[in-house]
Amino acid sequence: MFSRRNRRPKSAELLRAWESLDAGDIPGALRQVRQGGEDLPAAEVALVVGRAAEAAGFDDLRGAAAALAADPGKAQALFRFGYACIERGLNQTAIPPLREALRLSPGSLVVVRELVAAYEHEGRHREAVGVLSGYEKSFADWPDRYLLVHNALMSGDLDLARRQHALLPDPRDPMWLPARARQNMMLERAANAAGATPLDGTDLRGWQFVIGGTLLATLSPYGFSAGMSGRYAFLQDSYEQCLLGLRRLKSALAAAEVTPRSVSLLPGRGSHVLGLAAAEVLGVPSRPFAPGEPDTVVIAYDLDEVAGEAGGPEILGDLVERTPGQVLHEHASCWTDAPGVTADSVTLLHQSVVAPWAGQLRAGADGQVERGPSDDRPAERIAAEVVAAAPAVDPGDGDGPADPDEVLEAFAASVRDTWLRGDRRRLGSSGPVRSSRFA
Repeated sequence: MFSRRNRRPKSAELLRAWESLDAGDIPGALRQVRQGGEDLPAAEVALVVGRAAEAAGFDDLRGAAAALAADPGKAQALFRFGYACIERGLNQTAIPPLREALRLSPGSLVVVRELVAAYEHEGRHREAVGVLSGYEKSFADWPDRYLLVHNALMSGDLDLARRQHALLPDPRDPMWLPARARQNMMLERAANAAGATPLDGTDLRGWQFVIGGTLLATLSPYGFSAGMSGRYAFLQDSYEQCLLGLRRLKSALAAAEVTPRSVSLLPGRGSHVLGLAAAEVLGVPSRPFAPGEPDTVVIAYDLDEVAGEAGGPEILGDLVERTPGQVLHEHASCWTDAPGVTADSVTLLHQSVVAPWAGQLRAGADGQVERGPSDDRPAERIAAEVVAAAPAVDPGDGDGPADPDEVLEAFAASVRDTWLRGDRRRLGSSGPVRSSRFA
């Protein structure tokens, strides 16, 4: 049992986590563990995590933590704890014990694969490459060489990815065939995009296309070189931004020689509003989404919003597999918690967004920040206001690259042969371009 009667951790960071547990704050305790870094004593981390697991009813993690707290120098205990942490989403916490387990058992590919999984979940693909590269003489093509290619791609090392991909035979086990197809598609997109964009560490638009097949319409003009790299942290959206996204969608479709015959409306107020506006901008009729309908643009304001609506999960399931001529457009896509379906076109990437018709933050009469009322007018009236807006590229703080319409149009024309191909499965990584995250 993990309780007040157990021995307490000695590290200051973990003592604060223990106090959070005393107060019943499990998420706060785990944040303290995460913020404490990767050099904390394994046995003390296990004390805190084990007590949190007991409170949450996670018996697998509680048992693994108890075993590690009792014998922190044992490779098997370290591995079991790391494995249980990954199973419960504590990927950063899993890395130090798995790294130590690998040091104690240097030939274990089982440990290598779990450590690589933890690095992948944290977006630390270069470190995953480093681990895998050290075991190339002994690892299996599937999954190990496949994982090396994947992590090389996700870290932006195209040369390594191509070399290793050339050595990777087709899998004998059919379970790997979809992964093989997705990897082939990513490399095709990279080859197609390479002549039109640098694919370097700041090329957000280029890499969004390579890893997910997404045309990114706009880059955030704020804090580009201060950590955001074209993504938004918190954004209060506007009608002008919505219309800019729809107009750029129209330009991208024309540049890629894609001619939709309709707009498909998805459930959810935001998607309904934006879909009606999109029909006006594109000059085509709108109708409710129908699975398998070809030559249509499916419009979502936020795919996570769609997922929360009645019938939404089934619709997103239909959208994973591609229908000929169908284009999925998402206006505001969360990059820190990617939606279950990856859109073909996205206006902007954010961590948190407030739609223009939602209650936006403002200064109240007393000078304090308050949330304003939501706009409860009919969707048709709000859509008309979107269409009547005056879109303009926000100059921001002047730190980022210029992002005129012509840049997206030229890119869409260059990659049209590999756009709208492959499935739309969820992105498990934000790719090689890093951006600051905020709690």
